[in-house]
Amino acid sequence: MKKFNFIIGKKQIILTCLTLILGAAIYVNYVVSDTSVPKTDIVENTSKKYGTAAFVSETQKEDSENTDYFEQARIDRLESRDKAVQTLKSIISGGDSTEEEQAVASTDAASISELIEKESNIESLLKAAGFKDAVVYLDGDGANIVVKSGNMDNNSIAQIKDILLSEVNVKTENIRIFDVK
Repeated sequence: MKKFNFIIGKKQIILTCLTLILGAAIYVNYVVSDTSVPKTDIVENTSKKYGTAAFVSETQKEDSENTDYFEQARIDRLESRDKAVQTLKSIISGGDSTEEEQAVASTDAASISELIEKESNIESLLKAAGFKDAVVYLDGDGANIVVKSGNMDNNSIAQIKDILLSEVNVKTENIRIFDVK
């Protein structure tokens, strides 16, 4: 039978001392610290609508209406595209459609996603070119662009057409540009 040899070395003594010091520091911190939790103020419900603004002048109200137009136009465009994509998905996944109908639906879905990407790119480029806001509607043959610029001149129209034609191939007679002030 082997006898257990218990030798205490320098490392064990240092480790024990450090553990005792750490325990003492935790105890002192507990005793010294204030353990009471501060009370918070009671907030009454004032039924404010966050996100709404109080307008000071009539020009700000007009700007808000124009901004609302652009936001609403984007939402309407998104909803109509979502409905079209949902219809195409149901045709693709439908059991009673032929392979030819599924191929056409897949092609249409790809062209819709391409149009969405191009519309977004054109809107970003128009904003980068200095226009306040813009909404672009693309279909296979034409393009409608609604721009908020304040002062539309021939240079602005040329700039808009240049940006549009850099992204899509549309005949110039099928491009319509509308200025919203």
